[in-house]
Amino acid sequence: QVQLVESGGGWVQAGGSLRLSCAASGRILSIDDMGWYRQAPGKQRELVAFITSGGRTHYVDSVKGRFTISRDNGKNTTYLQMNSLKPEDTAVYYCNADVSDGYRWATRWGQGTQVTVSS
Repeated sequence: QVQLVESGGGWVQAGGSLRLSCAASGRILSIDDMGWYRQAPGKQRELVAFITSGGRTHYVDSVKGRFTISRDNGKNTTYLQMNSLKPEDTAVYYCNADVSDGYRWATRWGQGTQVTVSS
């Protein structure tokens, strides 16, 4: 069974920074895309950023220039560096990854980590 575990969330004042980590463990042969989503209270979950196995990245317009997604393939880990945080970035952040265990590909999700930005 593959698990994704996020860490690094917390409380920060507007303008501050946080770094989220998401580590995949278990029976893993290969990982394709890895991404970060967020869900604010009363809103739908939205894609924040993703990174392909080759390192190509994509960001939602609202975080461009402030957030940076990266990955360490040797550690099966993705990171989200969040700078210049705004109150509207407050949400539960989830990571996901497309993972092969050698038999099939499946999209896995982490349990979520709370990010709170105060004004």
